[in-house]
Amino acid sequence: MKALSAWLLALSQVEPPRGWVKVTPAPADHIINLRIALPQAGFTSLEKALYEVSDPDHSRYGQHLSKEEVEALVAPHPQSLSAVDDWLASHGISQSDLSRSPARDWVKVKVPVSLAEEMLDTTYHVWRHVDSGETIVRTTVYGLPEHIHGHVDLVQPTTLFSTFRGMKTTYRWSANKQQSATSSAASIRSASGTVVDASCNSTITITCLKELYNATGYNSSATNGNTIGITAYLEQYANYMDLQDFYAQQRPDAVNSTFNFVSVNGGQNNQTASAAGVEADLDVEFAYGLTYPTNRTFYSTGGSPPYIPDINTPTDTNEPYAEWLDYILTSSNPPQTISTSYGDDEQTVPESYAQRACADFAQLGARGVSLMFSSGDGGVGDGDADPATQTCYTNDGLNVTRFIPGFPASCPYVTAVGGTTHVPEVAVFFSGGGFSNYFDRPSYQTEAVTQYLASLAPGTYEGLYNPSGRGIPDVSAQSDYFQIWWQGQPGYVGGTSASSPTFTGFVSLLNDALISAGRAPLGFLNPFLYSRGVAGLTDITSGNNPGCGTEGFNATIGWDPVTGLGTPNFGLLKDIVLS
Repeated sequence: MKALSAWLLALSQVEPPRGWVKVTPAPADHIINLRIALPQAGFTSLEKALYEVSDPDHSRYGQHLSKEEVEALVAPHPQSLSAVDDWLASHGISQSDLSRSPARDWVKVKVPVSLAEEMLDTTYHVWRHVDSGETIVRTTVYGLPEHIHGHVDLVQPTTLFSTFRGMKTTYRWSANKQQSATSSAASIRSASGTVVDASCNSTITITCLKELYNATGYNSSATNGNTIGITAYLEQYANYMDLQDFYAQQRPDAVNSTFNFVSVNGGQNNQTASAAGVEADLDVEFAYGLTYPTNRTFYSTGGSPPYIPDINTPTDTNEPYAEWLDYILTSSNPPQTISTSYGDDEQTVPESYAQRACADFAQLGARGVSLMFSSGDGGVGDGDADPATQTCYTNDGLNVTRFIPGFPASCPYVTAVGGTTHVPEVAVFFSGGGFSNYFDRPSYQTEAVTQYLASLAPGTYEGLYNPSGRGIPDVSAQSDYFQIWWQGQPGYVGGTSASSPTFTGFVSLLNDALISAGRAPLGFLNPFLYSRGVAGLTDITSGNNPGCGTEGFNATIGWDPVTGLGTPNFGLLKDIVLS
């Protein structure tokens, strides 16, 4: 270790998450792709602009920033650039060895473990995940020279032990259509007053969703420039033949249409039938089925699959959002609406990393992109859909029982989507919800969340959650009994991986209406949803999300940490956004 006068140690220090065990020192010649985040000098101004252009009552509403304007705001101070360049040069790293983000707020360089250990005054080890066998190269503490500390926000991969996963919790594969358990009538009425086929209580289709959410008869444009995006990770491949079978059954006018495939960081879309991913098939079938013929883009991000290597070839690449953000932030014309059905337990992501990734999501919002993320499938718990098997211990070494929020759903600059089921709708038991331990409650939530907390009996779950944190989710949608096609056959699947592309589909239709009317897209949704938009949502007041040995939170009148503000009524929302 260097002397404390020269080093500010523990720039980042974590307890390894449960389930990870230290195996052996990392090979000295193992190559690490270091990512160095420089402070974003004008982020406060970017955040201010984000809220102004997203607030329907502000004079700047809809005046989204350009790519260049955003990059100018987040560019690091020249002193930071110079200090970091000099530090890297002192370790023999030249400018030609580096790559940078367009705003120059990220620097990337490949170095051997031996050099990374020298630069960061640390020791890397190979760690193994007990359940999956995955091995990664990580450290639990690192430092920087004292004169550099103010010029670097974080360095990764160092302390990030990700539990990254898709939000798909249930499967029901059956050749026979399920029968409704709640009604034998030909049709039923939803809480919003729409008439829905009774079969929608047991099998969710495109028609069900359009009936339930009041979008029957709306036709989107293929030529107005509107685009919907789906992200995929973990070697989840969207199968073209499965999509055609799905279209033939549920959206016949879309048969023979496809989507634009974009490879990020070497991501693939393997079309071998056995490689088709349930998560990817679900996402594209429903998001694209709801919005056809809107332009469709599927992003497959490589570099972060489940990795079970020989101990001598560990990986350091389970930082998926960073790779996708690298790509999308360089794009001059990203989709206006994007859904992601993947996430982590918030506590497994170092707070500095979560804060920085969240700040990058804010850049997209300021540029007019609506980002939806699944809220999680563990209720108030740790991602295990069975509340009886959740542990819900903190990762701070104290092993205290505490509710486990999800990330990126906890980021205040994205829209978190929870889950419902049946008609009329109730909260589905696995709907992820609660309160962030990293992010404070944003101003747009003040009234709604304060009212909810005031309704709780004194002492309810005291110490199990952070009442000052950002509340999760913001909204919700159907998330169970979805009939998809996978590997050539129909089946049923559920999870908030269904509700996120569903809600995203209706947001895309709203953007379609706006763009066709010559208006700006919605962009960052939450300030709108918590103000004018709430009148276009159907409040869900029944159900709860158990976990961590508790019954979880209850859905109730107004916002709640199970279903958020409620589910979409497209017809009402369209009238609101066009008014």
